[in-house]
Formats: sequence, structure tokens, C-alpha cells
Amino acid sequence: MKEHSAEGWGGCPLPAPCPGLPLGMGGGPERDLSPAGSLIHVPLNPLSLPSCFVALQFHNLKNSPTATYTLTSSILLFLVTHVSECSDILSTVGYDSIIQHLNNGRKNCKEFEDFLKERASIEEKYGKDLLNLSRKKPCGQSEINTLKRALEVFKQQVDNVAQCHIQLAQTLREEARKMEEFREKQKLQQKKTELIMDAAHKQKSLQFKKTMDAKKNYEQKCRDKDEAEQAVHRSANLVNPKQQEKLFVKLATSKTAVEDSDKAYMLHVNTLDKIREEWQSEHIKACQVFEAQECERINFFRNALWLHMNQLSQQCVTSDNMYEEVRKSLEMCSIEKDIEYFVNQRKTGQTPPAPIMYENFYSPQKNAAPPGKATGPNVARRGPLPVPKSLPGDPDYSLIGDYSLIYQ
Repeated sequence: MKEHSAEGWGGCPLPAPCPGLPLGMGGGPERDLSPAGSLIHVPLNPLSLPSCFVALQFHNLKNSPTATYTLTSSILLFLVTHVSECSDILSTVGYDSIIQHLNNGRKNCKEFEDFLKERASIEEKYGKDLLNLSRKKPCGQSEINTLKRALEVFKQQVDNVAQCHIQLAQTLREEARKMEEFREKQKLQQKKTELIMDAAHKQKSLQFKKTMDAKKNYEQKCRDKDEAEQAVHRSANLVNPKQQEKLFVKLATSKTAVEDSDKAYMLHVNTLDKIREEWQSEHIKACQVFEAQECERINFFRNALWLHMNQLSQQCVTSDNMYEEVRKSLEMCSIEKDIEYFVNQRKTGQTPPAPIMYENFYSPQKNAAPPGKATGPNVARRGPLPVPKSLPGDPDYSLIGDYSLIYQ
């Protein structure tokens, strides 16, 4: 809960309160603050409203007329009166502000929907490219034994990661579809309320025009009666009785016309007041519908974004689990076993070739080997393999030395 001072938002001064207005309509310094996370509700008294209805709207405080307001976790709901427009019964400034805000909200949902679709396309393309890389690009295909098995696990897990990205793309498209359905549902709900309000605005405007026409007619009849009375007074000394009779008849007719126009004018005023009350009631209902709709939209949008973050986090966790399988297979690699395996697979025997003996052309008997030369097998056994050691610059996930999966 955050309450702003009378200086306004960001230091912008607020206009002076309107005298005689109830709480929530700029009629005093009091503020009715509701609990955190809730909305402020100020009961309406139709008898205390000015000629233009006090709009229930989401308000831009920088351009604010006098208002009692409370910041909530989702929307700013309050009663505000436009001081400069209190005499304009046809004003729809507050209502138009609400409609514009709701339209902007749906536009924001559409932008997030498009974002999800674009992200899905990126994930799908990445997954397919990774899949092609894993299946078509050779990677250590001539390796043997334990390292070969590790490379096979590596290729398989890269394939699995690619499949996960393709699956994530499908999930994102499904979330985009849900956002689109929600947006269209709210659009239809808003349209129904807008049709009712448009009809109320139209009826109010037509009746206002009729009332103003009746007022003009009434005022004109009053002026005609005044002129007839003045004509009778001016002709009081005339000796022509016919002219006096005509003037009296005209005066009587003008008085009757004034009475009729006065009744018609009062009837139109009463009708306009009833229509104004009906419009006022519909306006309040519409604001309640729009408020609930905006709360639902913000909650849905927030949850959709939260779910999107969870999906991306899960993708990272799943990928890391797959990479961990590769790391485990690399832990099973043995340099000595791989070399022994190669020797066993490719060895040609344990006896080296016999030395070439000297043969004298003139003597049929073969001579012995030259002095100092071995006549039998001379197999030189290799010594033990060197023990690999980690270098200072080796990364922490190296398989040599103290191996640790998670660097601490």
C-alpha cells in the first residue's frame, strides 16, 4: 500500500479540492485507504453527484484532477471528477479512458502472444538444426572402446536435447494459443458492455438535444408573451376596440403557449434526469465489469509469464541432466583400457621376425649370426604408462585428478 501526498505523483501539484464534493470526489483532504492488495470502494450517492457523472476509471495521476486514490497490486481504481467539465453532461472522458486502457491491455497480450510464437519458431529451428548436426555430422566415429561408448552417449544426448527444444516449441505455441483465446474472450465481454453503454450514451445525447430544444422553445414563448403584454400596455389609450381585442387574444394565446412549452420543457427535463440516472447506473455496472476484467487480465498475463519462465528453467534443467549422462560416461573412460584394447585388437603376435642370416655364395651351409647379435627373440617389454596429471589451467570439469561435477 502506498499513499501519495497532496503534491501529486512525481512532484506534480494537484488542483485544489472542490468544495461540497463527497469523499473520493475531491471534497477534502481525507483518504479512505483499503488494505494492501485490495481495491478502494467509495459508495456513490446520486444526489450528491454534479451534473456530469463522476467517472470510475483507471487514472493517469500526472494529468490528474482532484482525486482520492490508492495504489493496489493490480490496478488503480478511484472516483475522480473533471472540475472543468462538471457542466458537460455529455462528456465521456472517463469512460473513454477506461476503454483505451482495456484496449491497450489486449494489445499487450497480443504482443506477448506474438513473442511466444516467435520464440517457438526459434526453438524449433534450433532443435531441428541440432538434430541434423547430431545425426548427420560425424564426431569421433573411429574411436574405440570406452571413449567410443562415451561419444555414443554424447551423440544420443545431443539428439535428446534437440528433441526437447522441439517439444518446447510446441509447448510455447500452445501457450500462445491460450493467450489468444483469452484475449478474444475478453474482447467479446467488453464488446457486450460497450454496446449497452453506447446505447445509453446515444439515448442520453438524444434526450439532451430534445431538452435543449424544448428549453429554447419555452424561452421563445416567454419572450413572445412579454412582447404581447407590452403591446397591450402600449395600446391601452387606443380608441379602436378591435385592435385591443386582437392584442388581448394574442396575449391569451401566448400565455397558453408558455404554459404548454413550460410543461413540455419540464417533462423533457424529468425524462433526461431519469435517463441520466439509468446511464449512471449502467456506467457503474460497466466499470465493475471492466475492473473485474482488468484484474483477470493482469492475473492471467502474470501467470502466463511466470509459466513461461518455468518452462525455460525446466528446459535448462532437462538439458543439464542429459549433459550429466555424458559426463558420467566420460568418467567411465580409461586411457589404459583403450590402449590395451587397441593392442589386443591389432596385435600381430608376440614373436618378432627372425634376423636375416648371412649366406656365403660358395658355401651351402648358412653362417651363424654376426657376433654380438641375438639369435632368438628379443621382445622389449614396454614400461608402465605415465600417470596423467591435471595442469593448473585445466577446467574444473576435467576428468583428471580431483574431479568434481559442481565447482565449489
